[in-house]
Amino acid sequence: MRGFPDITFFLPNKLNMKSLQIPRLSALLSAMAALTLTATCRADNAPAILENAQPPSFAPALTTPTRSTPLSASQTSATPIVGVETGASSAGFTGWTKPVWLSDLSFGVKESYDDNLLRVSGKGLPIDSSWVTVASLKLGFDLSSLVAADPGTIQTFSLIYQPDRAVYSQDPGADFTAHRVNTILKGKSGDLKFSFDDAFLYNDGNKLAPTYALNQLSNADANQNDKYRNSLAHAPARERLNQEQDRYTAFLQFDTKYLFFRPISALNYINMDTLLFNTSLAPYKGYQDYVDRYDVNVGADVGFKVTPNWAFTLGYRDGFQYQQQYSLAINSDQHFSSNHYQRLLFGLEGKLDWLTVKLAAGPDFRDFNPDTPISNLHTTRFYGEAAVTANFSPTQSITANYKDYIFVSSTGLVPYEEYTYSLVYHFSVTKQLGLDLGAKLFEHNYTLGNDEAGSAPSLREDLDYEGLGSITFAITPHLIASVGYNFDDGQNDLSSLPAKYAPSYRDFREGVFSSGLQYRF
Repeated sequence: MRGFPDITFFLPNKLNMKSLQIPRLSALLSAMAALTLTATCRADNAPAILENAQPPSFAPALTTPTRSTPLSASQTSATPIVGVETGASSAGFTGWTKPVWLSDLSFGVKESYDDNLLRVSGKGLPIDSSWVTVASLKLGFDLSSLVAADPGTIQTFSLIYQPDRAVYSQDPGADFTAHRVNTILKGKSGDLKFSFDDAFLYNDGNKLAPTYALNQLSNADANQNDKYRNSLAHAPARERLNQEQDRYTAFLQFDTKYLFFRPISALNYINMDTLLFNTSLAPYKGYQDYVDRYDVNVGADVGFKVTPNWAFTLGYRDGFQYQQQYSLAINSDQHFSSNHYQRLLFGLEGKLDWLTVKLAAGPDFRDFNPDTPISNLHTTRFYGEAAVTANFSPTQSITANYKDYIFVSSTGLVPYEEYTYSLVYHFSVTKQLGLDLGAKLFEHNYTLGNDEAGSAPSLREDLDYEGLGSITFAITPHLIASVGYNFDDGQNDLSSLPAKYAPSYRDFREGVFSSGLQYRF
């Protein structure tokens, strides 16, 4: 990333001194303001059912968007997760009002057009497009009355089930059914606050991954250069495949007048259930193998309150990242990047009437296993994330998110550093009409090392610039329409790549138009 110069600190890491680099922040705003469905909820954002936001007494959650496991706009459910306030408490045309224990009941349908399903450059594989129809059901249950507790202790206890059926008219092999289950428990008793937020996904999709090759030849006419494509092109196709994912964040917070203590734990689990093949041989040259991976950590934060609503924090995380190793029959390259990390975090969190802030950053001490293809197995890196929401008026807000962290790749072998920048503007024009505009930048940096033992060198630095926007309109308090468009521009940012590695194949463009209807009981 280009922008501010590097700043280097020197911190102890075990017995050695390792350099810690704070990444160069670059300008996020690209003037891509197009229209996309407000309901775009990405699987790796873990969470969220935003209607069940935590009460103001809690510190804001860090729900930074990331492209580790995203869903493209054409794949997401028809349910507008964020939108205008409709106040659907009265009975609709059915004359039926849902009981108190049924917090959500809605049906939706969305029609989208995705003009580049595999996010390829078009220089090898042809660019395929498709109309996509998504039918959705959402069931939400309020379970708070089932818990024996003092009145007011349980503020939220909900279970949400949302199945989505996606049908690709021009590519039936991409069809899938996503089953999402969210569990949210939040409460307070005296000086103790607690929260558990779990998002589970089972995706009933194809077990055969795409083959990124124009042909299977081995002579001068061979073209398997799409295997060099942008790493940010993987995610939409991968997320349509058969898999299970689970993400949770859980914490307890003990408050005093001047301090708080918050034990915390988080999990990001991804289990791919797709077929694996030896990609060095026809007919599987260019076939994409995917591995299982997870990230789990435990730790605690200490908060030093400067006012009742603002605190500086000092945190520690002890975590482990797992990356599945390919069997020898699948890949002769036996590198994999499982690692243990310890993270020290310095932060700020708080809330005003119009501003909500949570920031955390610090050194990330990594110990990679001996088979990791990087030059320094014991390295200190920078970790940072931020979530800021500014409500300029009752009808207008801006949300900014940022994240920088190291994770293990879904394609195996090499770890990478992922950067995410996001800025979204929301405007409730009227009680019926809502508008959202935004810009995002994603970067995958694989320059920690270079694995040349496999079919391709791992060295790469890939970008994805995204512009998005949406209009949501409540036709009635129960019937909501939405229309949107989002545009992604993928680019290679490593100019030193030789021509034999086809750097131009890492550029892509994708546009997704969508429109939907949802009926809420």
